Amino acid sequence: MPRLDRRAPGGSEAEPNPIRRPIMQEKYVPADVEASAQSHWQAIDAYKTTEREDKQKFYCVSMLPYPSGKLHMGHVRNYTINDVMYRQMRMRGYNVLMPMGWDAFGMPAENAAMANGVPPAKWTYDNIEYMKKQMQAMGLAIDWSREVATCKPEYYRWNQWLFLKMLEKGVVYLKTGTVNWDPVDQTVLANEQVIDGRGWRSGALVEKREIPMYYMRITEYADELLGDLDDLGWPERVKVMQQNWIGKSFGVNFGFPYELDGERKLLRVFTTRADTIMGVTFCAVAAEHPLATRLAEGRADLQAFIAECKQGGVAEADIATMEKKGMPTGFFVTHPLTGDKVEVWIGNYVLMGYGEGAVMGVPAHDERDFAFARKYNLPIRQVVAVEGETYSTEAWQAWYGEKDGTLINSGKYDGLGFAAAVDAIAADLKAQGAGDKQVTFRLRDWGISRQRYWGTPIPIIHCESCGAVPVPEKDLPVVLPEDLVPDGTGNPLAKSEAFLKCDCPKCGKPARRETDTMDTFVDSSWYFSRYACPDADTMVDARTDYWMPMDQYIGGIEHAILHLLYSRFWTKVMRDLGLVSFKEPAQNLLTQGMVLNETFYREDATGKKTWFNPLDVQVQFDDKGRPVGATSKADGADVALGGIEKMSKSKNNGVDPQSLIDQYGADTARLFVMFAAPPEQQLEWSGAGVEGASRFLRRLWGFGQSQAALLRQADAVIDTSSAAAKALRLEIHGVLKQANYDYQRVQYNTVVSAAMKMLNAIESDKGAAGAGAVRECYGILLRVLYPVVPHVTHGLWDALGYAAQMGDLLDAPWPEVDEAALVQDEIELVLQVAGKVRGAVRVAKDASREAIEQAALAHEMTAKFGEGKPVKKVIVVPGRLVNVVV
Repeated sequence: MPRLDRRAPGGSEAEPNPIRRPIMQEKYVPADVEASAQSHWQAIDAYKTTEREDKQKFYCVSMLPYPSGKLHMGHVRNYTINDVMYRQMRMRGYNVLMPMGWDAFGMPAENAAMANGVPPAKWTYDNIEYMKKQMQAMGLAIDWSREVATCKPEYYRWNQWLFLKMLEKGVVYLKTGTVNWDPVDQTVLANEQVIDGRGWRSGALVEKREIPMYYMRITEYADELLGDLDDLGWPERVKVMQQNWIGKSFGVNFGFPYELDGERKLLRVFTTRADTIMGVTFCAVAAEHPLATRLAEGRADLQAFIAECKQGGVAEADIATMEKKGMPTGFFVTHPLTGDKVEVWIGNYVLMGYGEGAVMGVPAHDERDFAFARKYNLPIRQVVAVEGETYSTEAWQAWYGEKDGTLINSGKYDGLGFAAAVDAIAADLKAQGAGDKQVTFRLRDWGISRQRYWGTPIPIIHCESCGAVPVPEKDLPVVLPEDLVPDGTGNPLAKSEAFLKCDCPKCGKPARRETDTMDTFVDSSWYFSRYACPDADTMVDARTDYWMPMDQYIGGIEHAILHLLYSRFWTKVMRDLGLVSFKEPAQNLLTQGMVLNETFYREDATGKKTWFNPLDVQVQFDDKGRPVGATSKADGADVALGGIEKMSKSKNNGVDPQSLIDQYGADTARLFVMFAAPPEQQLEWSGAGVEGASRFLRRLWGFGQSQAALLRQADAVIDTSSAAAKALRLEIHGVLKQANYDYQRVQYNTVVSAAMKMLNAIESDKGAAGAGAVRECYGILLRVLYPVVPHVTHGLWDALGYAAQMGDLLDAPWPEVDEAALVQDEIELVLQVAGKVRGAVRVAKDASREAIEQAALAHEMTAKFGEGKPVKKVIVVPGRLVNVVV
């Protein structure tokens, strides 16, 4: 393991930074303040982080972005959350790391390349450069020395290396898989490129094709992936999403016997509802099922239907919503328990890649089978009854699919409940050698082969003599050429002789390279481990075990399933190969809410909508402030109100972070996105809210500037006997206690609220508390607010002399609550006169009941509202109120 450095984060020996006291500008100019702060941080290499033995580590990571060209407000929110966490934890004494990288491979770069006629590499690197500048303008505490881009050979060589290790261990294997094939463009399409069953570019009907693909055995880890969720500090809904995706099911795998071509075989199916086996009235097989292929021989009708089934997408969502179609084969299998003949159908809704590629049709108790049977007039046989319910074959009712009933029309199994029926039926099937209980998972092995150019080359060489040969480790990386320009007609690698031609590592004969590249989820499955050791000459080294697992991972809920599941699997594989000592990539997860904004549009005669950016629209409001109409600023004509939706290019309702920074400064943008909503909730954009954030920062600066002489009195002593000082310190330390709690629970919106309360209290004091108390309280405010708005607080901290006393704000000690300041000499009781609240009474904390009664009777509100009536009694509720009854 590399020596753990005991140096300060800046890389120099742990000595105080030279303190500057800049001249404080009268007016808050964000551009000047932010340039000065960033210049200082850059000069001392403030965020360069090394491994240290003398501090507890804290590793906080935002999901790395795709370099699309510009940051959007979702990025700003995500990275600001991370930055606030970094800065606060660093002030609390942790050794903190916040890295950044780029998820740089993928289809958008190919699409942009086709549109612009440039290689994806140029487009990607240009975007990275621009987006990096935007991040730096935000003042993010990123250690850029650890930056990775997944399209760089020094990164993806380790994708290839681990692929080969997994191939050796059998975790990677080759088999045929079903893909979307565009017959015009002669290319494989991703599910999202299939629109209404047609290729997104050509418009041709998409076909399903079986091609050789590489798979990773994630299913071998299904139980562990499921069980380890219990140990993670992740949002419950994310855990549930992963549980459902893994989909552990307890059921029965059995077969329907049949004889064909002189051979006796079983048509195997898996079911979680073995109790309904006596209700089977048909079986359905996938178009790609071997039995379907055999039965279609010499049958033009079946061949045509199979060809039709092979058109359209292969995504589960498409299958679920498509019209269910089927064709009878005229071939029958035998029911294993009754001996009845059951006809086999070919169904377009049965996927070969799921289960055995065949299903038992139980129309009475499966909604999909019910619709299929109604469409084709197949028998519907009820075999489960629920007390008090009446069954009908006319329309589906939810209870038909429930398990908590008793069996009917099921012979010897009649009267059994679900569990007892499954046990009995499974035992009988097992006795016949036809089936048995089985645990299955919805999760399928991860197909990583992509028939696209811009991705990690799969390190395989194809030789006519030796077959598929792994690339020797010494020849890694297999470098992806960066000068190719896709044209939409297949994979450019297949046309690049320079890439294709090679010699077989086994026999030395001419061979060709694999042209498939890896799924981009491979790239994002382990980047956080590489951040720990970006210069290592191995995939990872001991520094990875120092930083990992991540203490906090931050990203959108849209990544809750695949990215997180694949990264968990990848981590476990690395552990099993002896590369790391941890089993999960992230201990805690925060899924930040989306950023929303108003939408506006016009619709033409064809129904096509043109969307207008909110900045280009003038909105009319009613007397209650509700929007009632809008017009375009360009032409004054009406536009329609489209409601509040997620910021997106398609709805043209995004806000450019750069323009926001240019107008208000990065701190205003940061303050607004933290204050507007809790991090995990949706944030509704508000121009007025942004302006309010800017006003608050101007007030913060203005107070510091106006009270600079008082605040610079570093040796001022707090007058603890002063009532004003006591009152101010009570307020500030009380709010600090709440702010500390809110930081701990990552509720940064209420942290900002706490800072606003502090400034209000300090301003309202008007210096009455004395220089010592005001300086102390303003210093607490600056430190509480610093993680959210680091530039303006840095400028004030230096200019007002706090840095000379306590060091750079980066590593200034986090303020401690003075419990003595929270001890009150006086308390305030609610005053009621004749049962109605009329004000408050201040009394000594230990005042007797008699003293409280006297204070209440002497209060001016008692005289005013008592109307001269005699007092009947005085009721005292200790610590809460006093009620004068007249």
